[in-house]
Amino acid sequence: MKNKKRVLSGIRSTGRLHLGNYLGMVKGMLELQDNFSYEVLYMVADLHSLTTPHDKDSLKSTARDVVLDYLSSGLDPERSSVFLQSHLSAEPTELAFYFSTVSTLARMQHLPTFKEKAKQHPENVTMALVNYPLLMASDILIYKATDVPVGIDQEPHLEVTREVARKMNDRYGMDFPEPMRFETKTGYVPSLLGEGKMSKSVEGSFISLVDDLETIKKKLAQAPTDSGKGDEVPSSGGVANLLQLVELFCGIERRRGYEKMYVSEGIRYGDLKTELAEAIYKELEPIQKKRKELEAKPEYVNKIIEDGAKKAREIASATVREVKEKMGLI
Repeated sequence: MKNKKRVLSGIRSTGRLHLGNYLGMVKGMLELQDNFSYEVLYMVADLHSLTTPHDKDSLKSTARDVVLDYLSSGLDPERSSVFLQSHLSAEPTELAFYFSTVSTLARMQHLPTFKEKAKQHPENVTMALVNYPLLMASDILIYKATDVPVGIDQEPHLEVTREVARKMNDRYGMDFPEPMRFETKTGYVPSLLGEGKMSKSVEGSFISLVDDLETIKKKLAQAPTDSGKGDEVPSSGGVANLLQLVELFCGIERRRGYEKMYVSEGIRYGDLKTELAEAIYKELEPIQKKRKELEAKPEYVNKIIEDGAKKAREIASATVREVKEKMGLI
C-alpha cells in the first residue's frame, strides 16, 4: 500500500441498493478505481445488520444482493476488492474487544445513533448495539483506512474511531491513521416523500437500482407537489426535492428551465415526472442488464467474494497481530 490512500466503503446488508446509495456513495467510489493514488475495499457489513431487528432467513441472500449491486454498478474486481464482513468476523470482533478497553460505556450511549435506535427499538437495546461504534472503528482501523465515504450522520461514529486511534497510538505506540469522511460529488439524494433523504428504512422514499421504468413512474407519481406555479421557487419540500432530482439526472440547465416555468406559465408535473423517470431509467438500465448477467454466473461471483475476503483477511490479520504485540499479549 506504499504511497496509496486506503479507502473502506461499508454498507449494511439491509436491502438492495437505491439511488441514494448509488449517487451518494457508490458512483463516487467507483471513480476512485481509476485513481492509482487509492486502494479501495468494499465491505458488505452483514454483522452490523444483527444490531437491529432483522430477518435471519433472508440475511444471506440480502448480503449477496448488495454484492451484485456493487458489481453491476461498475465495481471492477481486478481493481477493487469486495467482501462480506462475516467472512472474516474473527479479526474485526477481536480488535473491537481491544478497542473496548480504551472506551467507556457513557461515550457509546451518548452517540446520536445509539439514542435513535434505542428509541426505535426499545425492546432490542443489546450490547451489540452499544458496541456498534467500536465494531465500526475496528472495521476501519483494521485496514488502516485513511478515508471513509459515509454520510454526515455518521460523523459522530468517525469521531469515535479517531478517538480510539489516538488512544491506541498514545498508549501502545500504534500507527493508526485518524480517518476522515470522504465526500462524493453528490453526497445527498432527496427523498421522494418531500422530507429528508432516500432511505431503505422509509417505504416510498427511494427508487431501487432494480426498479423498472413503470415502477419508477409509479413512485414518482406519489411524490408531493403543489399547484406548479408561484412567485418563488420552493427551497424545501416535495417540489424542491423533485427539482434536485431533475438536476442530478437531467442536468442543471433543465432544472433552471423548470424553475423559470414555475414563476411564469407554471410547471406541468406530469411532464416533469415522466421526463425524470425516463432519465433515471436510462441511468439504471445498463446496471440492471449487468446484474442479470452476473446472476447467471453464481460461481464467478462466489470467487470474487472469496478473493476479496482473502485479501482483506491478510491485511486484518497483520493489524491484529501488531496490536497484540504492542499490548503485550504476544
